[in-house]
Amino acid sequence: MLAVTLLCQVLLATAAFAIPTSKERFAQRAARRSTGIAHQSQPKALSQGAHQVDNLLTNTSHVEYSSNWAGAVLVASKATYKSVTATFTVPTPKEPSGGSGTHSASAWVGIDGDTCGTAILQTGVDFTVSGSSVSYDAWYEWYPDYAYDFSGITFSAGDSVTVTVTATSKTGGTATITNNSKGKTVSHTFSGQPSLCEYNAEWIVEDFESGGSLVPFANFGTVTFSGASATTTSGSTVGPSGATLIDIEQSNKVLTSVSTGSNSVTVSYTG
Repeated sequence: MLAVTLLCQVLLATAAFAIPTSKERFAQRAARRSTGIAHQSQPKALSQGAHQVDNLLTNTSHVEYSSNWAGAVLVASKATYKSVTATFTVPTPKEPSGGSGTHSASAWVGIDGDTCGTAILQTGVDFTVSGSSVSYDAWYEWYPDYAYDFSGITFSAGDSVTVTVTATSKTGGTATITNNSKGKTVSHTFSGQPSLCEYNAEWIVEDFESGGSLVPFANFGTVTFSGASATTTSGSTVGPSGATLIDIEQSNKVLTSVSTGSNSVTVSYTG
């Protein structure tokens, strides 16, 4: 009997050690990236530069300035958001003028992170350039946890990609990415996560964090989110027209230009 008990304890201990912690999963994810870049998104951070101050004083523009987000955000007034989707063409990132080393940017859709910063459901694609080498990574994230790579899907410049997040509840949902050009779809299901507010629907190009600081921002050219729409909890579907526009401003320099249509969001790097 004692031998059986000891054997069970050993097996349980072995199983416990076999289950990776969130830190271990993050380390594994980081090791998979040949560039050494590991992605963590953050809620929108307002820039404190001159453009942001002028905008707050005059209140004549519907543009905000952020150090990490560029794109469009819908903010719920009554109905809240349960799904966001869009399609974009994978760009060829370049090093910015005068830049060298590794630079990255990420295009994604998500729920929350603007007026609600406690949790974000999001999925997207990172673009990284290092010298003459370009790489792409598809990922899913329920902030404040780290992002995790999808496996079994690859991208090339010019591929058409559809990204979708759906909140089935405030603590669970799905993240789905389809490479339309290669006919491949991957998906991840979340449960038991920190609660969403479902106040925000967004289409974003981000300067994400790695190791606690923003990565050097790549010249991503232009990303156009077409077929951009959000579904509310009441069942209606809305586009990004009239959304709050956000441009990235770093060191008092605006690096992006954003515009919207009835079903599109265009984010261009202006450097």
